[in-house]
Amino acid sequence: MITKQLINVDLRLEISVLIPGRIHQGNDSNGQGLGRGQKGSMTAMSVFFPLDTARIRLQVDENRKSKSTAILLAEIAKEEGLLSLYRGWFPVISSLCCSNFVYFYTFNTLKKVMVGNQGRSRPGKDLLMGFISGSVNVLLTTPMWVVNTRLKLQGAKFRNEDLQQTHYRGIFDAFSQIIAREGVGTLWNGTLPSLVLVFNPAVVFMFYEAMKRRAGRGGRKITSAEIFLIGAVAKAIATTATYPLQTVQAILRFGQHKAEGKGGLLGSLRNIVYLLMDRIKRHGVLGLYKGLEAKLLQTVLTAALMFVVYEKITAATFKVMGINKKLKH
Repeated sequence: MITKQLINVDLRLEISVLIPGRIHQGNDSNGQGLGRGQKGSMTAMSVFFPLDTARIRLQVDENRKSKSTAILLAEIAKEEGLLSLYRGWFPVISSLCCSNFVYFYTFNTLKKVMVGNQGRSRPGKDLLMGFISGSVNVLLTTPMWVVNTRLKLQGAKFRNEDLQQTHYRGIFDAFSQIIAREGVGTLWNGTLPSLVLVFNPAVVFMFYEAMKRRAGRGGRKITSAEIFLIGAVAKAIATTATYPLQTVQAILRFGQHKAEGKGGLLGSLRNIVYLLMDRIKRHGVLGLYKGLEAKLLQTVLTAALMFVVYEKITAATFKVMGINKKLKH
């Protein structure tokens, strides 16, 4: 079934820090796959953007109480206005499009070189190409994610008095101010945790395959709904396992953490360890997981939305193929 193949491929190859909806199928190198992935990821991010707002507020502002996601969103809307839930939407969507573009074409270029005319590549080779593409994507697009993190948090009413308000007039002004005041290297803050998070899909794939084997014991056929459920659970487990690094990534991108030797192209391993230990010291181990509820909701709901979207696309494709076959006969 095509839907099952799509989800399998997506789970093997979806690389990134927060970028859903990458589909690589067959010889889809003419841009159609990129178009579908762009539309799907942009739609999902737009629909569930308030959840991302809740997540990053709790990650960066450690003094904000970790209430339920619904209560937190209501609180933000009351204090800052309803539109504050969508603050930074355009920079995030722009970064998403650029990341999808870089990843998609890097992957397909590698595919032409490593696979060529051999036909379908194996999952192991797909994962390797995915890791390389994800790393290239991180190195090229991290400056955009640093800027959109700053813009997303601009105007927020922080509970932590140490966090200062920024005053950027837009994307280009943010780039200009960051370079002038903090140096070019600051644009790559959070690169090291981002590179580590490139391996997140491997964690997803490991749990996914284990659960799929268990569900398919005795030759039992797994339904599309079960495939979706297994995929959602696998993503939830991987997200929970790597969430502390995502928290550090957000803090580094915002650039107002207190640590020695911050900045630099790859960031500092010492800073990462320091931030993790400091958060544990101040708020306990659970402090590393503030905002996890919003992130899991976003992950699962995005997966559900993508599942429905691709079901519709599959049905439409079969319909068109059926019509074409009739026309040929």
